[in-house]
Parts: sequence; C-alpha cells; structure tokens
Amino acid sequence: MAQTHYHHEHAGESLETAAAAALTAAGEQWTDMRADIFAVLATFEKPASAYDIADLVSQRRGKRVAPNSVYRILDLFVLNNLARRVESANAFIANSHPGCLHDCIFLICDTCGSATHIDDDSVTGNVRKAAEAAGFSAVRPVVEVRGTCADCD
Repeated sequence: MAQTHYHHEHAGESLETAAAAALTAAGEQWTDMRADIFAVLATFEKPASAYDIADLVSQRRGKRVAPNSVYRILDLFVLNNLARRVESANAFIANSHPGCLHDCIFLICDTCGSATHIDDDSVTGNVRKAAEAAGFSAVRPVVEVRGTCADCD
C-alpha cells in the first residue's frame, strides 16, 4: 500500500505568496525577476521549457530575457522546492505546495505532454535507501513514468 502524505495545495496568488515566503525563509531574495519567472511558470498546466518561460517573461517585461538566466532561476526554484524539474522532458512545473518537502513521482503522458505528480513515500524512500546503501549521499530521487494518461487512452 502506498504511503502518502497530505499538504496544502496553493493556486494563483496564494501560490505566489507561498513561493515567495518559502524562498525568503531559505535565505534567498524574492526579486522582481524571480517573481516574474515564477508567475509565468505557475500559468503552465504542463511542464514548460526555459525557452517558453523566457519568451513570456520577455513579453511581460518588455525586454528580452535570456533563457540561461531563466535556467539559473529555475534551478534555484528546484533547489528550494518551488518548482519541479521533469528530467525526461527538460522542463519545469511549479510546485503547488512549496512548503512541503518530499519527492514526487511524475506520470508523463507521451501523447498530450501532461505531467501529473503523485506521492508515494514508500517508493521514493526505498530509492533513497538503496542509493544510500550504495554509498550515495544527498540523494534526490527522480522517478518518472512515461505512458498514456486516462484522457488520451
């Protein structure tokens, strides 16, 4: 049986407020650029590339924002649990519960590109234990399942 946990899901302005609070609590600044990138990221229902985000942030700011600048900020967001990286798609999705630290399992649809996350602490816990037993430290499990979602099946 899956071991799940519960957390408060945020959306819209509540999500941006929670993200800003989580980042500042981690000792980082919530700058205008970071706020713009997070606001754009949070509008995507599917994982978005740094290029997609850079284009929309550029439009929002009225000047070009380089994708490599967006990548650096997205990496900061991932490090501080504000966003999740979908490794197999090289894309990012806002974390709707930035105050909750856990590992996500992504279910990625190869047809429509949607990425749903599920929590199963027993699976990710076992991955962590196996990695630690092999001598790895600072383990961050990446579990992604590719297939077809129920809407596309």
